Amino acid sequence: MKIALVHDWLTGMRGGEKVYEFLCRLYPQADRYALVHQPGAVSSVIEGPGVRTSWLQHLPGGRRFYRYYLPILPMLAETLDLEAYDLVISSSSCAAKGVLTRPDALHVSYVHSPMRYAWDLSHHYFPTSNPVHRWVTPFLLAALRMWDVTSAQRVDRFIANSSFVAQRIRKYYRRSATVIHPPVDTSRFAGASERGDAYLAVGALVANKGVDLLVEAFNRTRRPLRIVGTGPLERRLRRAARDNVTFLGWLSDEELVREYRSCRAFVHGAVEDFGIAPVEAAAAGKAVIALGRGGVLDSVVPRGGAAAPTGVLFAERSADALCAALAEYEAHEDEFEPAALRAWAARFDEEVTREALLAFVDQAWRAHRGGDPELPSEVAVRAREARVAR
Repeated sequence: MKIALVHDWLTGMRGGEKVYEFLCRLYPQADRYALVHQPGAVSSVIEGPGVRTSWLQHLPGGRRFYRYYLPILPMLAETLDLEAYDLVISSSSCAAKGVLTRPDALHVSYVHSPMRYAWDLSHHYFPTSNPVHRWVTPFLLAALRMWDVTSAQRVDRFIANSSFVAQRIRKYYRRSATVIHPPVDTSRFAGASERGDAYLAVGALVANKGVDLLVEAFNRTRRPLRIVGTGPLERRLRRAARDNVTFLGWLSDEELVREYRSCRAFVHGAVEDFGIAPVEAAAAGKAVIALGRGGVLDSVVPRGGAAAPTGVLFAERSADALCAALAEYEAHEDEFEPAALRAWAARFDEEVTREALLAFVDQAWRAHRGGDPELPSEVAVRAREARVAR
């Protein structure tokens, strides 16, 4: 059994790269592929046996400015030679799901998002106020959409990281997807926690993360807010923030855990494909106040339902709506039991994801091979060992 793991780009450890790292742990014997790889930018688990790349690796500025090569990324994905592999698992938010495989190979694609640039977020990435975007970009995006839909038909089985992404796959590709949430190491947030006075936000300081909304709302209410993260908007956000808003920059894992444990609650103003930070907050026993759209609908249980609540959701992306949600949380703060929050977060633990992924691939392989008993995972190995023992 020859297995290949394919990712879009390996230039940093963001959410998608953490899922890819998880796949590398599940299938340590697999060969690693990416369109481009910046050595030292990802974990040793990924880089261990070496990463094979497309010729984007050798183009001018390819390692740093790979996004500017967007028009040719589909072609580069198709140049990766995967003929030798029986099983290909792609981890994709752009072009990796479009790789070419043998007709008898099984291709499973874990989709973090359909290509954002080409679909519902195209106006965000290519504002029409720019003359080039207004007159040239529509032709580029039309070509990308056609390739994206066509290449989706090469995938045998889709996995989506949330119900939100599964809905987008169904909308744009007309394909069904099984939801398997990204792995979260919930155990590292275990331990004593306290209810502090300050709220906490964690995320990159970029336009689509909604940090500007948080700053506006907390400026208005004068509640203390601590923000973890860096990004191109940091200087502008610091200028806009009042003295009740503290920017902490980048923190180590240990420092971040301490922030989660000592905050009053976690606030989130972005539409995420999934969003790991709200799950981390729940694992630390903290409630989540979040914009009620996107992947957070999988990870936050609002007040008023049959289950114990884990947060408060606000429907409108506005400072007024967030201020109202903060007031609602504070009026019902005692309803959010830390033990119940941790129990809910355990549903997203990496061991749960591990078992779900292995079982999914096994089932897909059996269906693909028509009942072939040689399955490509540890689940099959354990099953055979159990039969031998009996």
